Amino acid sequence: MRLRDFTVLSFDCYGTLIDWETGLHAALEPLLHAGRVTLARDAVLAEFARHEAAQQSASPSLRYPELLTEVHRRLARQWDVRLPEAEHAAFGRSVPGWPAFPDTAAALGYLKRHYKLVILSNVDRASFAGSNRQLGVSFDAVCTAEDIGSYKPDPRNFRYLIDTVAKLGCAAERILHTAQSLYHDHAPAQAAGLRSAWIDRRQSREGWGATLPPQGAARYDFRFASLAALASAHQAEESC
Repeated sequence: MRLRDFTVLSFDCYGTLIDWETGLHAALEPLLHAGRVTLARDAVLAEFARHEAAQQSASPSLRYPELLTEVHRRLARQWDVRLPEAEHAAFGRSVPGWPAFPDTAAALGYLKRHYKLVILSNVDRASFAGSNRQLGVSFDAVCTAEDIGSYKPDPRNFRYLIDTVAKLGCAAERILHTAQSLYHDHAPAQAAGLRSAWIDRRQSREGWGATLPPQGAARYDFRFASLAALASAHQAEESC
């Protein structure tokens, strides 16, 4: 199997293209400061992951800014912190300010010349539009949880992706789903019959960061430390 066997790269955005762990932790700093919470960064992110997954399961049709707002309230209750409602809402609106990984824009610019690029994200369209200004490319299709009415790893999100790509004239077997989260992306993508490339952004760190651990042994077909590494591997194939 080669990267050149595919015509579509579908991307998770947050954790893969956008450094959501840095963005999340920075956006949580006011809450951590108010509560004098001294947990290490990865422990904070793990608590976020637990509450986010629970809230997504409880309210799958809730738009992501409102869902983040509720997750912030849940964390405040857990840490016994009282904050004005505006502080919870500010966390919900923080997504467009989360930074892109340094390699993202250049790698996407290269990949755009060789693939159709599609987003499959757990955020809403307005939040993604804010992030997209950092990414430097125009995507051929954008599929968000707001469009679908559910959050990954729900199988509906991957069926929606496959149907969207079919409208672009491409079959499911030509999609390579490209993502960091084994829990949100690789396990359900493989269950849907898609091939996948793991962008292992946390390769030098233990634990799962801001995502839950995968249930069982998640499979993937390629593994790269960064999006730049995937682009370099494709370039090497092209030169053969």
